[in-house]
Amino acid sequence: MYKYNNFYKKNFIFKIIEHDIKNKKYNLICTRFPPEPNGYLHIGHIKSICLNFSIAKFYRGKCFLRIDDTNPSTENIKYIKSIKKDLIWLGFKWDQNIKYTSSYFNIMYKYAIDLINKNLAYIDELSIENIRNYRGTLLIPGINSPYRDRPIKENLKLFEKMRLGKFPEGSLSLRAKIDMKSKIIIMRDPVLYRIKFQKHHQTNKKWCIYPTYDFSHCISDAIEGITHSLCTLEFQDNRILYNWILDHISIKNHPKQYEFSKLNIEYGITSKRNINILIKNKIVNGWDDPRLLTISGLRRKGYTALSLKNFCYRIGVTKQNNTIEMSFLESCIKLELNKLAPRAMAILRPLKIIIDNFPLEKKIKLIVPNHPKNKEMGYKNIYFTKEIYIDILDFSEFKKKDFKRLILGGKVRLRYAFVIKAKKIIKDKNNNILCIHCIYYNNTLGIKINTKENKIKGIIHWISCLYTQPAKFYLYNNLFLKKNINNNDNILEFLNPKSLLIYNGFIQKNLLKNNKNKHFQFEREGYFYFDKKYSNKNKIIFNRILSLKKKSK
Repeated sequence: MYKYNNFYKKNFIFKIIEHDIKNKKYNLICTRFPPEPNGYLHIGHIKSICLNFSIAKFYRGKCFLRIDDTNPSTENIKYIKSIKKDLIWLGFKWDQNIKYTSSYFNIMYKYAIDLINKNLAYIDELSIENIRNYRGTLLIPGINSPYRDRPIKENLKLFEKMRLGKFPEGSLSLRAKIDMKSKIIIMRDPVLYRIKFQKHHQTNKKWCIYPTYDFSHCISDAIEGITHSLCTLEFQDNRILYNWILDHISIKNHPKQYEFSKLNIEYGITSKRNINILIKNKIVNGWDDPRLLTISGLRRKGYTALSLKNFCYRIGVTKQNNTIEMSFLESCIKLELNKLAPRAMAILRPLKIIIDNFPLEKKIKLIVPNHPKNKEMGYKNIYFTKEIYIDILDFSEFKKKDFKRLILGGKVRLRYAFVIKAKKIIKDKNNNILCIHCIYYNNTLGIKINTKENKIKGIIHWISCLYTQPAKFYLYNNLFLKKNINNNDNILEFLNPKSLLIYNGFIQKNLLKNNKNKHFQFEREGYFYFDKKYSNKNKIIFNRILSLKKKSK
């Protein structure tokens, strides 16, 4: 498996930290993972988690988990619980207690007053829409707010009244006084504080004004002694504001922000806004839907923590945005499951086979390996009986080009068992096939037939009708038909109508009882995972992780 230190040594951030250590800039390397508690973590977060925690581990430093809780209107305690659960499941342990941006609100308020006293911040009465309009564009410079030159004393009084809840939500805001003609739009007097009459999950109703991300983020980093503040490329311009704030308040530590490329995967989305659209429109059944790239969705689908970490280690860390193929993610779990998943036979689309020349009361025990290349995984018993199930896709009434499975009048080998020949089809009044009558060849167990007239080219899987257990099989495919989904796209236009296919079939009896492992390779079908959360004693569900992508002929 890919080692985290190999991944780390190859990226540009390593060189930056090595240079800082060589120049004795820091005594202790400190990083942080600062998610907003407004949704579930996704695969993009895993890249950031791996990077920040690996740095701390490699340099024997510290990595903090900080909940960036500055917007109570979108936050929920359930998201904090899920963040902790996901990190623990991935195998990462944060240093010290969980930190909350909200625990620094008092000192942030004082720093805001400090900026006002330095005439570097002012209270603005423009609406959010007008602030946006006054800001201009990349080609058009911004316009100063008519409230920009308000006296310092008046700004201080208004800010205090904002804190006391004397003004309605959205009526006033605190803005930095920088440069409305700056080429960097974010430096055109950004908002530092806004009014929100929302109960906060940590501070209750103590505050009705909340700092923005740009104001709180750099201050939180400085308070915690973060040495390298790592974020994705969309925050590249924010770094200028990050430095401006720290340069103009009285704070000792001045962390440095560095940006790396965001993780994008073909046919998938990670935008919380877009995921909420899918949930609201009942396209997916929640944040843990296996078609989503959330950690909870990938976990429920059957991805392991190791496979997801190895994926992030293998793609590495760069400054160039790119989109990773879904097959690359799948190759990471396939590499693991190919070694660890026991083999079994399951029938997704059952078709009954009756062996006419096999006695009703007879059964033949066959001992087969749980893994073809790992004897230590042991063996299991399967039984050959008069009635068995095969997959309906493995039968054709008529000859087809390159079809090497069972046809009427033709022969096929049953996996681990005998050669059979289809003799007769039984159909209902609507011409649907009910069952196939076959004969078996008693002398073909484990014996290859190589004569020209009797050479058997096809092998199919099967299970005995007497030793089955009903199961539902959820086959997940790409959620979208479009390869690269943009945040501005109407995602509902690109939905794949076949992103989920459900089949009612059978597994071998006692399959789950006899295996601690919940991952299986169902032969000739794919890798599947037992969905414990949504299964019960009356309903067994298996989620397909990925197909074997082996076309049977």
